[in-house]
Amino acid sequence: MCRLGAAGFDEVYSFGWYQGALRKLIHLFKYSGVRPLAPVFGRYLKRALPVDREFDVVIPMPLHWKRRWQRGFNQSALLAREVARRFDVPVSKVVRRRRATPPQAGLSHAKRRANVRGAFRMKRGTRLDGLRVLLIDDVLTTGATAAACARELKRAGAAHVTVLALARTDRREVLSYRPEAPGADSATSSLAAATAGSNI
Repeated sequence: MCRLGAAGFDEVYSFGWYQGALRKLIHLFKYSGVRPLAPVFGRYLKRALPVDREFDVVIPMPLHWKRRWQRGFNQSALLAREVARRFDVPVSKVVRRRRATPPQAGLSHAKRRANVRGAFRMKRGTRLDGLRVLLIDDVLTTGATAAACARELKRAGAAHVTVLALARTDRREVLSYRPEAPGADSATSSLAAATAGSNI
């Protein structure tokens, strides 16, 4: 079996750090159901990517069905729809989360990988041969969950997997995986001002 590497994904980008105004807005979106924030976040997700990137399909990070039922929606699916519209490519919900996983924070690298091992499965018969995939998540914590999902996409034939998140939490863990996106780090401080004129 071909070894996909520790990361699983090929590159990862995020709009900013999970703190301050961005953290508060993500909480409103994710836990209070303020869905009109999705178009705002869609604009900022696209801004976090280099302008020369092209993709064939956008895939949201799946939620376990129990969590989706409790929340009423998958926040990553709403974000994926906004990003896909801006790239004029389809959204495909071809990955399922087979089991809910405990939080990754505080676990060792080995335990993080074990925690999400086997958590994802492609829908039966799905192939992504040669496709450039953009995997969307709201918050990147350790990168282990994104890596596990990306490995499943690679097994289905994806040629390249880019992870795109609104925010990342751990500078020590994630920075080494992330090629620098111009302007991304300064974007969080301007988020409140940039959204002030939007209807949210």
